[in-house]
Amino acid sequence: MQKVYTKIESIVGNVVTVKAEGVKNGDLALVGDSYANVIKLDKDIVSLQVFAGAQGVSTNDPVRFLGRPMQVSFSSHLLGRIFDGAGIPRDNGPALTENMIDIGGPSFNPAKRIVPKKMIRTGIPMIDMFNTLVESQKLPIFSVSGEPYNQLLSRIAMQAEVDVIVLGGMGLKYDDYLAFRDTLEKGGAMSHTVMFIHTAADPTVESTLVPDMSLAVAEQFALEGKKVLVLLTDMTSYCDAQKELAITMEQVPSNRGYPGDLYSTLASRYEKAVAIEGAGSITILGVTTMPGDDVTHPVPDNTGYITEGQFYLKNGHIEPFGSLSRLKQNVNGTTRDDHRALMDGMIKLYAQYKESLEKKSMGFTMSAWDDKLLKYGEMFESKLMDLSVNIPLEAALDLGWEILADCFEPNETGLKTNLIKERWPKKLDD
Repeated sequence: MQKVYTKIESIVGNVVTVKAEGVKNGDLALVGDSYANVIKLDKDIVSLQVFAGAQGVSTNDPVRFLGRPMQVSFSSHLLGRIFDGAGIPRDNGPALTENMIDIGGPSFNPAKRIVPKKMIRTGIPMIDMFNTLVESQKLPIFSVSGEPYNQLLSRIAMQAEVDVIVLGGMGLKYDDYLAFRDTLEKGGAMSHTVMFIHTAADPTVESTLVPDMSLAVAEQFALEGKKVLVLLTDMTSYCDAQKELAITMEQVPSNRGYPGDLYSTLASRYEKAVAIEGAGSITILGVTTMPGDDVTHPVPDNTGYITEGQFYLKNGHIEPFGSLSRLKQNVNGTTRDDHRALMDGMIKLYAQYKESLEKKSMGFTMSAWDDKLLKYGEMFESKLMDLSVNIPLEAALDLGWEILADCFEPNETGLKTNLIKERWPKKLDD
């Protein structure tokens, strides 16, 4: 039964307060004709955040509590559709009102989770070969403004071998939203994609709903047996919206003004990543921009404690140092017998290349070994690290052997003799 109140006690920013009883935190309400949700309860004083903003709201507008949390429609008709942060269509398509499901529910029962053991192929060597993405993993992409992280997500969305892509955008520039839409449509990926997009021009509160909507839909697809990849960008923008909301609610600020429950807020979203026995899976990749490239900033700092590694996107590359998929050992021992050894060996040599590069920049005399390392590093960066490279894992492993053979003698690689005998490329004059 809906409850209607006709007196608003106060209006501060986009938050209105009203005296009401029997209301729960997170409940949805209508303030006039605008949707709002309950964000704070203090006995009978209820604070509501108005989605479209409180401009034009007067103290005698009716407040109607709907007795339920925010909901989103779920069906196969979602695929190929684009919605805003309030679930309203952005693509001029019809509104979906059937099979409404609550958003922001609890994480999946831990007792029903299974150990992640399946690889998600992306066609990007720095992921597939060196930091394999695993089903049900939760990984952030740490980056700074100006890096091509949205372009990277677009490529992953087009190339990842999954059944469903759910893309959640928070605080996106309108050009970035159009780039996502156009890229996925031209690449043929929109047919298995659903997008929830909040742009920088939209009401801030809608940004806080995007991850919950995306993950609620993803969970339903996973329960139907689908392999779902959720792509979120930018989680720092999401946290900034939470910060703005906390300031409006006059909460005592924590580190750098962020709310004290930032960790649990992030964890409750990332923990939705799951592989379900007898059903599908949810894998989460979320971009986290680091203001000033500061990894100790509260958002990346808290994120790092929750997730299972990270990708560092720097200078247009996924950096081999610092990037880590902690679950890769669950799968890269079964992909190909040379995968793990080749991955380790190439990264060790790349580390030596970095040392030689530093020696060269300081004017030291370069040895023949340094020259080999410099050649190797340049080939490694252009043929494997470049994000424009799109090849399957097996082709990337073969290419790794070819790069080694072009730069070194077999005994200089540090790889096991039996692997070298089996995999070392045969030269044309042999």
